[in-house]
Amino acid sequence: MTTSFFTGERIVVLFFISKILYSLPLSLLTHGVALSLLALSSFFLEIAVDSANSPFAFRTRPAASSGILLGAVTLPSLILSKLVQSSRGFSLAQIQPQEIQYLTLQYWATSASVFTVLLFLAFAMRRGHWGVRLSLCFVFFQGVFCIAALATTSQIGLHPVLKLSWVFCHGFASVKLIQHFLRIFPSCASIGEAFLVAAGIVLYFGDMLLLTIRKLCGLLESSELVTAEYKISRSEISIIIQGLVLGLLLYPIVLKYIFQIWEWSINTASAESRRYYEFGRSLIFIASLGFVLIVIVPSWMQLVKQFHTHPFFWVLSFVFSEPSKRLSLCIYWVCIICVSVLRFYNISKNSKIERILLRKYYHLMAVLMFSPALIFQPKFLDLAFGAALAVFLILEIIRVWRIWPLGQPINQFMNAFTDHRDSDLLIVSHFSLLLGCALPIWMSSGYNDRPLAPFAGILSLGIGDTMASMVGHKYGVLRWSKTGKKTVEGTAAGITSVLAACSLLLPLFASTGYILTQHWFSLLLAVTVSGLLEAYTAQLDNAFIPLFFYSLLCL
Repeated sequence: MTTSFFTGERIVVLFFISKILYSLPLSLLTHGVALSLLALSSFFLEIAVDSANSPFAFRTRPAASSGILLGAVTLPSLILSKLVQSSRGFSLAQIQPQEIQYLTLQYWATSASVFTVLLFLAFAMRRGHWGVRLSLCFVFFQGVFCIAALATTSQIGLHPVLKLSWVFCHGFASVKLIQHFLRIFPSCASIGEAFLVAAGIVLYFGDMLLLTIRKLCGLLESSELVTAEYKISRSEISIIIQGLVLGLLLYPIVLKYIFQIWEWSINTASAESRRYYEFGRSLIFIASLGFVLIVIVPSWMQLVKQFHTHPFFWVLSFVFSEPSKRLSLCIYWVCIICVSVLRFYNISKNSKIERILLRKYYHLMAVLMFSPALIFQPKFLDLAFGAALAVFLILEIIRVWRIWPLGQPINQFMNAFTDHRDSDLLIVSHFSLLLGCALPIWMSSGYNDRPLAPFAGILSLGIGDTMASMVGHKYGVLRWSKTGKKTVEGTAAGITSVLAACSLLLPLFASTGYILTQHWFSLLLAVTVSGLLEAYTAQLDNAFIPLFFYSLLCL
């Protein structure tokens, strides 16, 4: 019975949380207590869900555990690790107290999201279980503790009533989003994966809304809701990325109603006009997408950030401010993408190589593309990641909606690289790889006293995960579990390769003085924990491993 409670994935996650709690300063003790309650609640709820045959009405991804513990603690742990790092910077007078307050608000908003989703999942169980009862107890204590902490902490730039409402609105939105996601895309994700996506999107939207409210209150010269303390500066690049991503995430909702009106008009029109149905859908898609990207999204960008020109022209000006370096980098990327994609696509059609190995070549391609840019052009790489994510979102919209004439060819092309974690409804592997590399880089903007932290995604996915799969597939004999495919040899190769890459990267930062803050024991621990998570988890590892690695590097 004890063995079933403590699976390999759960042991790794609990050790990860213990490491974070051990590293907390006394000023973050309340945050640590809240994380402990969330971990205990999700731990017992996962036991109850995994022991039930059909606990929920919605369908999750087959052949995967629920992953509730992993999905619940990843984002709060990440923000708490950033708070630990920021507290070091604050003690050295290198960051302002407003940044600590802003991260604190994000932490409690994320905790409220997790708390509410856990409550929803516990009540959604079809039959009683002792794990559900224990989970509800810890969820209750966590909710009370969260309210008490918010009531006694600083204002964080918000009116006290708005602060409590703001945090718990994140929870309500997360529940509605995870319900919508699992209903629209059944069998496309586990509970833990949907957990991470819902909490992350709600947090990102909440930040966008808070920026908008702050700006509107400033224009109205009102300080009752948002105080002057909330003065977190944002770069133009971060605003552009946020506007693009959130605009494209909201766009399909509008597109759905536009297409419904179009279909109604076609159905009531003459039979001859129906021949132009697909052509009309394409024109509507192009026109509406252009309006969103050229008018609506830039209008929001200029509202929250003072651009002296249209954001599109600002991007052009930024790229051509260093044309030799940045245009050369673009040409380098295009060459790698064209050669690699065409080569791997032909191999996938004519070779018997397993797709899981074929996909690892894209991980290596990510190392070749992103590592030089991160070292020499980090700001341009930030913008490039945002542009690539926007392109991926547009292509996925075209594929899902079957927009003529590209919908079907894109679907056929993408299916050549899918595996059991993808479906015809939603293909997420390329998103997880891109975000796995991009998120540590985006989160390292501003104060960062850990030079390897931005490389967390590139190292863990591009090198560690790739070497673990290749070595394990070719030489692996000792398996971590009877039912899994991961081998001890593969995990050892992944850990060793990441440490070797770190030994090459650290001398590059020796002249900056950062070498004195990176201890090899802590680095070894971070690499080992992320490597063991890759070995044991049945979740989408591209999403979780970089965040685990980054969190441990920040401590």
